[in-house]
Amino acid sequence: MFNSANIMTISTTKFSPDNPLMLRHNWSKAEILSLFALPFNDLIFQAQTVHRQYFDPNQVQISTLLSIKTGACPEDCKYCPQSAHHNVELAPERLMQVDDVLAKAKMAKQQGATRFCMGAAWKNPRVKDMPYVLEMVREVKAIGLETCMTLGRLDEDQAGQLASAGLDYYNHNLDTSPEFYPQIITTRTYQQRLDTLDHVRSAGMKVCAGGIIGMGETLSDRAGLLLQLANMSVHPESVPVNMLVRVAGTPLQNMEDLEPFDFIRTIAVARILMPASHVRLSAGRQDMNEQMQALCFLAGANSIFYGEHLLTTDNPSTTHDQELFHKLGIVSEQRDDISDESHTEIIDQALYNEPLVALYYDASTTQ
Repeated sequence: MFNSANIMTISTTKFSPDNPLMLRHNWSKAEILSLFALPFNDLIFQAQTVHRQYFDPNQVQISTLLSIKTGACPEDCKYCPQSAHHNVELAPERLMQVDDVLAKAKMAKQQGATRFCMGAAWKNPRVKDMPYVLEMVREVKAIGLETCMTLGRLDEDQAGQLASAGLDYYNHNLDTSPEFYPQIITTRTYQQRLDTLDHVRSAGMKVCAGGIIGMGETLSDRAGLLLQLANMSVHPESVPVNMLVRVAGTPLQNMEDLEPFDFIRTIAVARILMPASHVRLSAGRQDMNEQMQALCFLAGANSIFYGEHLLTTDNPSTTHDQELFHKLGIVSEQRDDISDESHTEIIDQALYNEPLVALYYDASTTQ
C-alpha cells in the first residue's frame, strides 16, 4: 500500500551516481494520485526536498523561443491558434531565413540566454525544408547556445539528421493522458507522439516533453500524463508544464479558469516523479500572479521561457520577470562551459540593467 512515508524515505536519501534511488520508472497511477491527494504543505515539502537533491533551489534555467514558421498547421489541436482548422486572427508566415534566425539567436545570447528554442508549425518537416533547419541548428550551436527544436512528427532519418547537425533537445509534448487525448487531437495518434520521442532518444538527443493543464481533463488524466512521462526508460531532461492559454477562435476559448493550486500540485508531483529533470513553467505564465509563480518555483519548477512572446501568445514582460527574480533571489542556471565570472556579468546585465525587449520573438510580426 502506497503512503507518503514511502516518498519521504526516498526524498531524504542523498543522491549520488552510485546511489540513484530517487529515479523510478515503474510508477503506478494509484501512487501518483496518492501524491496529488497529499495535504498541500506535505506535497510541497516533499517536492522541495527532492528538488534540492539534484538542483540549486535558487537557480532557474532560462530559454528563449522563436517561431521560425508560424500558422497554417494541418493538425487540429484544439488549444492551438496556429492550427489551420481554427478561425484565429493569425497571419501565416513562411520558414524564416537562416541569417534572420541567427541574428535573433545572437541577440538572445547577448541578453543572457543559454538555450535557443526554434518552433515550426508543421505536421512534420518536409524534405525541402530540412537543409535550412539543419543549417539553423549548426549556426546557432556555433555561437555557443544550446539548441532545441519542435517541428512536429519525426521519422528515424530526420531525427538522425538533426542529431548529426548538433541539436541538443527536441520538444514534442504528449499534451495529456492517452485517454483524454482523442478529445483534443484527431490528426495524430498518441502512439505517433511516443514514436517521435523514441526516435529522438535513439538518435542521441535530449527529450523535452510535457503537457497542458486546464483543457477540461480530470485529475486522473493529469496523473495519466505524468505516468507516461515518468515511466519512460529515461526521463525527459526537460518537462514543460503549460497552463492553457485560451485563444479566441480555438475550440477551448471558453474553458473555465484553472484552479491555481491544481496547477501547482501538478508541478510538485512532476518534480517528485522526475527529480533529475528540469520542470519548466511554459505557456500560461501571463495569467499567473507573482505568488503563484513563486509557489511553482517552491514546488520544483526550475526552468522558464523568458521574454515578451511565447510563439504566438503573450508571456510576462521582461521587467516583470526581472523584478520577480530579484524578489525571490533567483538567478539563471549557468552552463558548465561558461565561466562563473563571465556568466555573472551577462546575467546581471540581462536581469537588472538592460531591458530584454528583443529576447523573444513572434514570427507572425517579423518582416
